[in-house]
Amino acid sequence: MNVTVRDFRPDDAEAVVRLRRACVPFLITTEEAVLFDVATANPAKKYRLLVAEEAGEIIGTAHVGIAYDSSDPGQASVTPQVHPERRGRGAGSLILRTAEEHLAAHGATSVYAWALDEPSSIAFAERRGYRPTRLAHFQRLDLAGGALPGLPAELPAGVVLRTAAEYAADPRPLFEADAEVTSDEPSDISTGLDDYDDWLNHTWNHPCLDRGLTTVVEVDGQVAAFTLAHTDGATRYLTAMTGTRRAFRGRGLAKLAKTDSLHRARTAGYLDAYTANDGANGPMLAVNRWFGYEICASEIRHVRTLGRRPRRPGEPA
Repeated sequence: MNVTVRDFRPDDAEAVVRLRRACVPFLITTEEAVLFDVATANPAKKYRLLVAEEAGEIIGTAHVGIAYDSSDPGQASVTPQVHPERRGRGAGSLILRTAEEHLAAHGATSVYAWALDEPSSIAFAERRGYRPTRLAHFQRLDLAGGALPGLPAELPAGVVLRTAAEYAADPRPLFEADAEVTSDEPSDISTGLDDYDDWLNHTWNHPCLDRGLTTVVEVDGQVAAFTLAHTDGATRYLTAMTGTRRAFRGRGLAKLAKTDSLHRARTAGYLDAYTANDGANGPMLAVNRWFGYEICASEIRHVRTLGRRPRRPGEPA
């Protein structure tokens, strides 16, 4: 059978969700989120959701885009995924080549892609001219059966716990905190959150964001720390971002935010909690170990300079 690649259509959403769950079961994905990402993508991102088909069945996918919010021009990303049982048929190569051609046409010079930290995925990336840059870890916590640290009997003076739902009338303080924390995150691609409307559209209004389970720590009326909670509306909870503003670090506020959110997620009936951290983010990895998270998978980010010929096997880098 021949494999073909085309753009996503709305009636593909169910198949794309099944595929993503088979490839990366430790991430949150829903049909509503897939449709949302396509419908609301910033035009500057030049976003495409590609699907690979064989005999009418979707066996691969990739979301593709320019890093429009980066201060470094020409940065882009692609995340190719092929169903574990349908690999070796050319879908990955075809979908990656289609993505690279699209990105090059829109000025991309460097393309970043994640590959699972296992031999076949790493070999696939290397054969196509990608070199490794950094490691990240996915972690899982048994929310239903595991032990959670308790909340303090009394909060320190001036400290208040709120939910994101309480900021519905004016979420700008959360935007400002997220922008500061994101700028300090270790990453290959610099990210500057300086467009409030864009943040409202893609973070605040994202269908997976659970504002009731998102905890905000205020200190003397200021947002000091937070943890953004994504859920699938069924059994899975994901920490999408946790951070503390610079002026408030070293006081255990990130732990406090996560503890509160995890307890409420358990009460709401969620069974599994997931999170992900850059391999160089020692403080958050330590926080998650303290909660009892265990690494369930790892990824290695790779980069390729467009226009450069892929290295042949055995050829010096």
